[in-house]
Amino acid sequence: MPWIDTHCHWDAAEFDADRIEQRVAARNAGVAHCVIPSVARSHWGRVRELAHTGAAEGSNADFQGDFQGDFYALGIHPLYTPQSDKADLPALAQALRDHQSDPRLVAVGEIGLDGFVPGLDWERQTWFYREQLKMAREFQLPVILHVRRSADALLAGLRAIGGRSPWQGIAHAFNGSLQQAQRFIDLGFKLGFGGTLTYERATQIRRLARELPLSALVLETDAPDIPPQWLYRSAEDRAAGWPQGRNSPAELPRIATYLADLRGLSLEALAQATRDNAVSAFPKLSALNR
Repeated sequence: MPWIDTHCHWDAAEFDADRIEQRVAARNAGVAHCVIPSVARSHWGRVRELAHTGAAEGSNADFQGDFQGDFYALGIHPLYTPQSDKADLPALAQALRDHQSDPRLVAVGEIGLDGFVPGLDWERQTWFYREQLKMAREFQLPVILHVRRSADALLAGLRAIGGRSPWQGIAHAFNGSLQQAQRFIDLGFKLGFGGTLTYERATQIRRLARELPLSALVLETDAPDIPPQWLYRSAEDRAAGWPQGRNSPAELPRIATYLADLRGLSLEALAQATRDNAVSAFPKLSALNR
């Protein structure tokens, strides 16, 4: 059973030197599909291109088995709101309108709020977030949420824009409380888990991964970020000149073994469950089951 990486930034500069080779490696490791969220207006064309050219690369002899390409989302990331212009929002609406029939466009994202990075304008973040939620409703698309010290504010925005109607999408790299997790689930979200699972000190993340309903979990890498423990370099190592390890979707099956152990599941059962959950979060992925 192939894996789906529900969050990979293939457009990041860290992949410029070997992007195709890394995609081949991921496919050969069993990662059949990736969802590529965007972070700013300047990235929208690139993530769409990468999702579509992945299908063409499927003819490459280095790929094993059937390869049907990747998927993408369009949005403005909270960390990019300082350099984004208000005119980017009508441009986003137009891009969503232009590509709404594209079977590879699966969500609005990555959007959300970040309460960790100092100096960000919270009011500006909130405005961009809520305007993009309105677009998700208008175009009937799921959302990919950036959740970092912001769970309650994100939930408030979802309730304000969506009322009692359910949402679809993923709370990416979820690290809130069990109660907050349940609130996202109640609104219709799946929760993304990745490399953080592999750290013994990540007790809260592991508890969530173990105790939440299996039907709520999806797997992701956030590549090139959030490296698993076997790629991580400490601050001392980095100061000594060792580069931080670059995460890649090829690491997803190994990350999955940690979740399978926590849940007492076989890898095959976990792959099937998380694939089904990804399709539930992003209905356009249902074409993969035909």
